Amino acid sequence: MSINSNSSATITESPSPCETKSKTPPPSFAHLVTIEPLGLLYGSAGRFLSPENLVGRSGSSFPPSAATLSGIFAAELGGDNIKNLQLAGPFWGKVDELPDFYVPTPLNYLIEKGTSKIKHKLSWNAVEKQWLPNVNEKFEKGGWVKVHDWGKDWKIWEISTKVPWKTVSHLHPRLEENQRRVQVEENREQGSLFLENGVQLDPDYCLVYLSNTEIKPGWYRFGGEGHLVNIECQPISGELKHLLSKPVGKAFALITPAVWGSNRHSYRKPMVQKKEDRKSDGFEAWECDTLLTERPFPFRYRLGNRKDEETNEKVNSKEKLLSRGRYAVPAGSVYVLEKPLESSWQEWDEKWFPTEGVSFKRWGCGLALPLPSAIAQNSEQETANISETLPIGGN
Repeated sequence: MSINSNSSATITESPSPCETKSKTPPPSFAHLVTIEPLGLLYGSAGRFLSPENLVGRSGSSFPPSAATLSGIFAAELGGDNIKNLQLAGPFWGKVDELPDFYVPTPLNYLIEKGTSKIKHKLSWNAVEKQWLPNVNEKFEKGGWVKVHDWGKDWKIWEISTKVPWKTVSHLHPRLEENQRRVQVEENREQGSLFLENGVQLDPDYCLVYLSNTEIKPGWYRFGGEGHLVNIECQPISGELKHLLSKPVGKAFALITPAVWGSNRHSYRKPMVQKKEDRKSDGFEAWECDTLLTERPFPFRYRLGNRKDEETNEKVNSKEKLLSRGRYAVPAGSVYVLEKPLESSWQEWDEKWFPTEGVSFKRWGCGLALPLPSAIAQNSEQETANISETLPIGGN
């Protein structure tokens, strides 16, 4: 098999979104992209070692976002062939259970501490304006559920609270390109030795991403340190295709992180910019009744080459442009809207998503699945009954 390098495509910046209806959406998801490492995967890189800092470590970030996989598609297919590319992830699954795989559990499902069982299901009561039942306990965090269980009774959901990978810290030398010796920095007599947080994935499992574009199977360099992985592509199941095409309705859960807002600010909901006022952050795209979420986390990526200050032309360099720091709403967050959305995520307007180089919708930003069980069964009926009993003009 040939080994392909992971590099980012040079993409010109898209024009600002406008009030007109967006263009026809790209093709819907049709493929599962599975990634199996040939050794360690990249978690995060620690700071360079020095006499003052012998054991520096930075925070870990794993699994890699869909933006990382987008770089492989750009290098393999070329810039013109990825205009309609759409990816989503990260997820994971057991190799012999595909095309079924695990996605983040909605946050209104509370997993009993020390087990893999759902103890409580929170439902939004529109009358009392609160999540019920009220519980005051500690629960497991970061649960995963099989995507084929999504539309079934939550009492039979197969939940996993453990992930099939672990972090392995090891010293990582940066070698010279033409010889096996530690690279010496310019004007310095010490080598570039640093501590890397590698990730070891269980050999029976793989990382999973959704894609609307097929990629040639083979070995690729994937992640910040270019570790080798084996990438395969297979069709998604008919059950999942049907689920992804359903309108999200009045209540839905995110299965991928969501970055909303403008290029300057991050919000919890999409913001639509007014055509006549480009300096404002716009107005909310959804009338949100409530949101069940956790603390946001930083999101950044590298894309494209730097421009020469004199010629204003892009220079092919290993150092890619670093995006503006953003904050993402974590996967598993549950939205309950005042009015239902009669469209699936695939049909959502592209102007709801931030654009920085490319639209964040390319990377499956805020991929959502319907979750009608998040609304209390009697809350809507009770609200209707209360309005009927009120006298005309009364309070």
